[in-house]
Amino acid sequence: MASRRSKHLLPGFGLTLGVSMLYLTIIIVLPLLAMLLKVGGMGWPEFWRIVGSNRSLAAYRITFGSALAATVFNGLFGLLLAWVLTRYTFPGKRLLDALVDLPFALPTAVAGLVLVTLFAETGWYGQFLEPNGLKVNYTQLGIIVAMSFTSIPFVVRTVQPVLEEVEADLEQAAMTLGATHWQIFARIIWPTILPAFMTGCVLSFARSLGEFGAVVFIAGNLPGLTEIVSLLIFIRLDEFNYEGAAALAFILLLAAFATLLATNALQAWQVRYADRST
Repeated sequence: MASRRSKHLLPGFGLTLGVSMLYLTIIIVLPLLAMLLKVGGMGWPEFWRIVGSNRSLAAYRITFGSALAATVFNGLFGLLLAWVLTRYTFPGKRLLDALVDLPFALPTAVAGLVLVTLFAETGWYGQFLEPNGLKVNYTQLGIIVAMSFTSIPFVVRTVQPVLEEVEADLEQAAMTLGATHWQIFARIIWPTILPAFMTGCVLSFARSLGEFGAVVFIAGNLPGLTEIVSLLIFIRLDEFNYEGAAALAFILLLAAFATLLATNALQAWQVRYADRST
């Protein structure tokens, strides 16, 4: 009897599992199924005509290119920020640590309005950048800035706990053997945090692909120049072109599944790497 109960740690397992599956079905499965049925009902020629149009291809290029640039920035700056929060003690550290999670709590539309104000011609940043020929608002650079702002916590929060668990004894032993700080980082710290770092970058990239609220205000939404896929989907819905919106959403869905598979693969690699290390 005891062994039978040990298999079900939570009371009412059947009920809780049923409620959970019902929730996932209503919130996730059914909307995705409706979109797939809409795509499947239009036929391949119509589907390829929509997703392969010049406007769609330009939106893919802008969206994926901006997301990649934002991920590179977040990878570098996020790693540096995680390092500072982990390795140093300074006044205001807790405040800085809390600010990292601000993009999670702040509505993306509010973030977009704030960024537009800051980078405007008379804004705090724009008044110095625009006279020097660096325009952010209504350019692809603005899209990259908005994507970076909303997705950088993924890198910081993924790398930070792994950095905290790096054994100080290994670093001290390397120092006693004459290793430089760069050698310690490259040969001890970096291999340890690499799986978590890559996972954070993949999550950051996925978050950037689906960003809408922060980008729509700062991008200017010019077709072929600053129009992202999410905005193009919104435009198709506003035109009651549900087939076109579903076809474009299907492309983003494929990208989301690809990043999900990459994240799971990286997490499995991280677990195997940790097991070999121990």
